[in-house]
Amino acid sequence: MTYQTATPTRPAGPRRTGPRETTPTAGPAAMTWRRAALRSAAVAAASFALGGLTSFAQGALPEALVPFANSASGWTVLTAVLIGWSRVRTGLAAALGATSFVLLVLGYAAVSAARDLYYDPMLFGVVGLAVGPFVGIAASWLRRDPWRAAVGTALLAGIGAGESVYGLTTVVDTTGPTYWVIAGVGAVALVVVMLARRVRTAGPVLVATLGASAVAAAFVFAYTWLGGGVNVG
Repeated sequence: MTYQTATPTRPAGPRRTGPRETTPTAGPAAMTWRRAALRSAAVAAASFALGGLTSFAQGALPEALVPFANSASGWTVLTAVLIGWSRVRTGLAAALGATSFVLLVLGYAAVSAARDLYYDPMLFGVVGLAVGPFVGIAASWLRRDPWRAAVGTALLAGIGAGESVYGLTTVVDTTGPTYWVIAGVGAVALVVVMLARRVRTAGPVLVATLGASAVAAAFVFAYTWLGGGVNVG
């Protein structure tokens, strides 16, 4: 007779049929807000630093280009580039536009003070709070649908064209025409590029072109009233 020894086996326990435990990860919303916060901080830091650099630029740039560091269009370009880089939503773009413009002014004032040059940031700080949100929105809308892209184009091109006209008619005797011509050409180039790439139908085209003209006229009036320019004594 042959005997067989039973092999002990582990008692079968209940099988786990529920979902496997996983490590919690940040959802899309959390990742979006984290990226927005990081880019907002980067815009703020870069704005203050670039504002300080514009103070140095007044003595470093060729004489024909010095107005870039001493004009509203120069700070508008810097603000628009930073907001465009950040790719944030409209509401945050408005807040960052004001923040960026004001920090550019404060950075300019801080570095000027360190160089024993007096500059009162109050006037253009207030201007930045009032105009900065619109610059931020305009920059963020350049990549949106044709209507919003047209509005953004009108505002940014209008500022450049307006300061070009102001410079060529008011301060050209002390600054020369070079920068003001470049500002005007840049404004026209922005309109042309946007008409070719994004703003193509009749309605948005009218908004971009006529809007830019209206903004330019309003800029010349407002800048003449304010006295224009950032003067460091």
